[in-house]
Amino acid sequence: MHLIMKTQFDNLRLNDDHEYSTNDRGGKKVVKIFKDGNLIAKKIAIKRSVQYFGVTGVEEFLTTG
Repeated sequence: MHLIMKTQFDNLRLNDDHEYSTNDRGGKKVVKIFKDGNLIAKKIAIKRSVQYFGVTGVEEFLTTG
């Protein structure tokens, strides 16, 4: 996985073809996005730090429009 932009992550999250799950443990919040049961992206938020990660080739899952 590598870093991706927030707009790319939001594009994946809002796509109806993808499912996502959230997990909040203590100060760490994780949002994972899945396509056909495979993890394609995740967001990790710890206090004020937020990082977005995507699998290699995540660009093919982005929608245009």
